[in-house]
Amino acid sequence: MTRQKIEIKKIDNTSARQVTFSKRRRGLFKKAHELSTLCDAEIALIVFSSTGKLSEYSSSSVKQVIEKYNLHLQNLHKFDQPSLELQLETSTYEMLSREIAEKTHELRQMRGEELQGLNLEELKKLEKSLEGGLRCVDETKVYDLFFFLF
Repeated sequence: MTRQKIEIKKIDNTSARQVTFSKRRRGLFKKAHELSTLCDAEIALIVFSSTGKLSEYSSSSVKQVIEKYNLHLQNLHKFDQPSLELQLETSTYEMLSREIAEKTHELRQMRGEELQGLNLEELKKLEKSLEGGLRCVDETKVYDLFFFLF
């Protein structure tokens, strides 16, 4: 005699439902035990029957497994929020990005690009900066020429 596939639906007969529940609960507990033994997993299984009777299986302690589960949930919520280190890295990155953009803009202005928005005071400041840089270049040229000749 072979097993027949049964339709999964509520069993109407109360005594047949209770017998099926007992057999399946026993099979479920056996599988939980096998899983915990073979895979060294911590398992807690809590089952309430339709009459409200509690049945439980645990590879260690139900309380310990539930506490571990709650701790795991709390840690998951912590990972949802960026860590302080990540926040610092992000703010440092943003600060450096702004600084690079500013320095790139200043360099373009020193090349004579993007001068449209500057007022007379800013243009004079840029001119002094360029004259100072040009003076340094001239001094370096004279110094190098002096050593080249001697």
